[in-house]
Amino acid sequence: MPLIDHSARKQHALLGASAAMQSVQVDIASAARSDAKVLVTGETGVGKELVARAIHQGSARRTAPFVTINCAGVPDSLLESELFGHTRGSFTGAVRDHAGLLRQADSGTVFLDEVGEMSLRMQALLLRFLETGEIQTVGAAATHTHINVRVVTATNRDLREAAAAREFRDDLYYRLNVFEIRIPPLRDRPDDIPLLLDHYLQVFADQHRRPPLSVAPAALDLLCRYAWPGNIRELRNLVERLVLRVAGPVIEADAVPRDVLAARPSAAPATPVAPLDGSHQARVDAILDRLLTHHESFWTSAYPAFMARDITRHDLRHLIHTGLERTHGSYRLLVGLFNMTADDYKRFLGFLKQHDCHLPFQRFRVLSFRAPEPRPPAIAEIA
Repeated sequence: MPLIDHSARKQHALLGASAAMQSVQVDIASAARSDAKVLVTGETGVGKELVARAIHQGSARRTAPFVTINCAGVPDSLLESELFGHTRGSFTGAVRDHAGLLRQADSGTVFLDEVGEMSLRMQALLLRFLETGEIQTVGAAATHTHINVRVVTATNRDLREAAAAREFRDDLYYRLNVFEIRIPPLRDRPDDIPLLLDHYLQVFADQHRRPPLSVAPAALDLLCRYAWPGNIRELRNLVERLVLRVAGPVIEADAVPRDVLAARPSAAPATPVAPLDGSHQARVDAILDRLLTHHESFWTSAYPAFMARDITRHDLRHLIHTGLERTHGSYRLLVGLFNMTADDYKRFLGFLKQHDCHLPFQRFRVLSFRAPEPRPPAIAEIA
């Protein structure tokens, strides 16, 4: 029987005391009470596998296997074999029978990470299994049924947009998305950063046999204001680097890596969004003007105003609606229109979805038709 690495489990614990993470914990508990399929969404590095494991550990299947596979890390030619198994000699290199991960997870949970990277062919095979429970082993004629396994999937892609672009089967999307749990990025829950820092400082101090470290207030302020594009994975790696480099006992501001300092988001301009005595509509119009005329970034104009509750969710939807009218429904073009970099695309969509401001793009993709102007009558017609 394999030994359980409790230190690894502690290192990858799902932590967070913010309201956003408390909501995630409630969703995990709800999902664990049933066998419904779960789709975990969120940016890379937010801890989607940790959520899947927490669902499994809280469910009635906790004593059965929890099997994971990264669909983006396995070539399509091998993914079918990994999932459904193969017989000896069914293809070059198949020197022995392989049961497949779905059979290995029988009575337990299988976690399909990055399911959005599956080819359309593999999507069809997965859909057939979900609908019938039948597994067709590669190289075998017989069909095996009655595999009792719970399927949890995860993706950092917008599967609704992928389905609209015919890159992902919409019937598979609806089959997988019975219960969706969205994990917010770390930048949207800065209250969790001190907790995570303390946790990983202790973990890596124990792991590397180093004295415990604390974080100076100035350094903590820098780390809490950082955007963390790599989310918790990036924070964990940075803390390990600090534990190994800082002689300590305190991590001062000058020990914070330069790449973190260089990537700090710029502060919002000191000038108010609109005059204090201006109307609410004037405030919203001023933000639009800053976005479209003065080419100010969404993150330094609309975002801080919304987070400070100077504008409402309705106002934010109005800004998005105005932008999508100009980009004919393209969120990627909207990122540029609102003066963000291409790397902000996922962050921007995640923010809109979290606050229920993601508008369906289809309504904006109507081809504008301009009726041809009538021709001037010919000379003969005038006569």
